[in-house]
Amino acid sequence: MTVSGQWRYQSGFGNEFASEALPGVLPVGQNSPQRVAHGLYAEQLSGTAFTAPRHANRRSWLYRIRPAVMHEPFAPRDHATFHNRFNEALATPNQLRWDPWPLPAAPTDFLDGLVTVAGNGGPDEQAGIGIHVYAANRSMEGRFFYDADGELLIVPQQGRLRLATELGVLEVAPLEIAVVPRGVRFRVELLDEVARGYVAENFGALLKLPDLGPIGANSLALPRDFLTPLAAYEDVEGDFALIAKFGGALWQARIGHSPLDVVAWHGNYAPYKYDLTRFNTVGSISVDHPDPSIFTVLTSPSDTPGTANMDFVIFPPRWLVAEHTFRPPYFHRNVASEFMGLIEGAYDAKAGGFAPGGMSIHNGMSGHGPDAVSFEKASAADTTVPDHLTHTMAFMFETRKALRVTRQALDSPQLQRDYWRCWQGLRKMFDPARP
Repeated sequence: MTVSGQWRYQSGFGNEFASEALPGVLPVGQNSPQRVAHGLYAEQLSGTAFTAPRHANRRSWLYRIRPAVMHEPFAPRDHATFHNRFNEALATPNQLRWDPWPLPAAPTDFLDGLVTVAGNGGPDEQAGIGIHVYAANRSMEGRFFYDADGELLIVPQQGRLRLATELGVLEVAPLEIAVVPRGVRFRVELLDEVARGYVAENFGALLKLPDLGPIGANSLALPRDFLTPLAAYEDVEGDFALIAKFGGALWQARIGHSPLDVVAWHGNYAPYKYDLTRFNTVGSISVDHPDPSIFTVLTSPSDTPGTANMDFVIFPPRWLVAEHTFRPPYFHRNVASEFMGLIEGAYDAKAGGFAPGGMSIHNGMSGHGPDAVSFEKASAADTTVPDHLTHTMAFMFETRKALRVTRQALDSPQLQRDYWRCWQGLRKMFDPARP
C-alpha cells in the first residue's frame, strides 16, 4: 500500500489487485456468486477480448450498488471542440507550433474544456490516437464521463486534478500522469482555481511498459512506481448526466444515481497514475546519444513488431556527459509523427518560442531539430564539462501514422505562423579546406 497525498494506492503495473471499501464484499473462490454480500451486484468490466492471451488479458470484477446498465437511453450531444474529425484538413508536412492554450474566462469544466488538436485512425480501426488539450476553471458537477473509443492518458501542465472513478480516486498534479481505461466512468474535480494540460486518446492496444532489451531488467519507468486506487464508492441519488464518447461522437443519458458506486473490485483493468520525476533516465557516458526511444514511459504496440501505435516519451532533468558530441537532440527525419508538449521549464533544443502549455507537431519525414540559436550554443560548448539539465519536463506523443491537424487548431490564434523561421538562421559553414 502506498500513500500519496490524502489517498492510499496499490502499487505495481498491470497487477492483479483486490480492494474493498467494506470488508467481506469480495467473494472467495468465485467471481459471480448467487448473492453478493450487502445486496451488491457483480459486474465484469473487460478491457480486452475474453480470449486474449493470459499475459495480455485485462479485466476486473466490480461489486456495485447498481449495475452500469441502469440509466435512460443515450441521445447525441454536441461538443464544439472535442471530436475525432481528423479529416477536416490535409495532413501537412509543415512543422507546426502553438503558444499555450488560453485559460477560460467563462465557467468551464474538464469535459467542456477539451479541444481536439490532431489525430489519426479512430475507434472503428481500433488503431491510432486523438490528441487534445484541456483548460478548465471548475469541477464537473452533476455529470460523469466515459470514453468507449479509447483509453485516456492525461498529462496535467497546470493545476491539480482529482479523478473520481468507478474503481477509486486518483489525485494527479503537474509532473504526474493518469491513465483512465476505456469505458471507465469518472468525474474530474479541480483542486486549484484553474487547470490545463494535454490528453492522448489511445484507440489501439492498451498502453504497456516498453520491453527493455539489452538495457536489462531495470531502468526507465519502474513497475512499482505506478499507483492504482483503492475502492471508494458513492451512494448518491439525484438527477445526473452520463456522457459517453462512442464512435467519435458524444452521447448523453440521464442517470438517477452516481455511477461511482463500486464498493469492491478485483482484477487488472483499472485507472493508474505515475510520477514522471521517478523515471530512471538512461543516456550515453561516452559519445553521441542513443535514440529517443530510451525515454519511453509507456507504449501502445501495433501489429508490426517494434513499431508502436503510440509511444509516450518524456525528456526529464538529466546529466549530459558525452564528449566530442552535439548534446541536444540532433537534426532528424523519421517515420514516426511527433506531438510535443512542455510541462515546465525549457526544452534544450529550442532557445525560445516553446513555452509550458505550448505544443508542436512534426509529421513523419519532416525535418526538425534544434533552432539556430540552440545549434550555435551547443556547437561551441565545452564537452569536457558535464551539463546538468534541471527544471525541465517535455514529452511526446509519438505515433506511426501521420497526424492530421484539426481545422480549429490550424485556425487558432495560438498557432505560430512564423515557426519555420527559427531554422532560417542556420549558417552555411561548408569549406572544402576546413578540417
